[in-house]
Amino acid sequence: MRKRSRAREHALRILYQLDLTHDAVAEGLASYLRHHRVAKPSQPFVITLVEGVVAQREAIDARLAKYAMNWRVRRMAVVDRNILRLGAYELLHGGEVPATVVINEAIELAKRYGSPDSSKFVNGILDRLHKSDAVGATAATS
Repeated sequence: MRKRSRAREHALRILYQLDLTHDAVAEGLASYLRHHRVAKPSQPFVITLVEGVVAQREAIDARLAKYAMNWRVRRMAVVDRNILRLGAYELLHGGEVPATVVINEAIELAKRYGSPDSSKFVNGILDRLHKSDAVGATAATS
């Protein structure tokens, strides 16, 4: 598994843990990094992802709710919700990673950690988010 893919996996695990325990971000990160093998060079990326998702969670959840037809974010499976948050954060705030890579990484996490239908669910929502954001960006520059 590639380094950044592994870092995203760690970030997902931390976000999942934080979602269930409601621990403070700093405590959750410190605890996870203390008890799991996270390569030192990957730690800044993991921390950036987790802190970014948490800081932008309300805005991300609002965007996800817009594209998750007939689904409330808080009613989604915990793992799906956090994969979507992670993918949405990277799509909206990551900048350097192409959208196709971000979406593919999220799909792979959904296949690995979600239900049999999670990958389709994640793909559909992130694809709608990306296409809508791309259309908005194109309209803004025209």
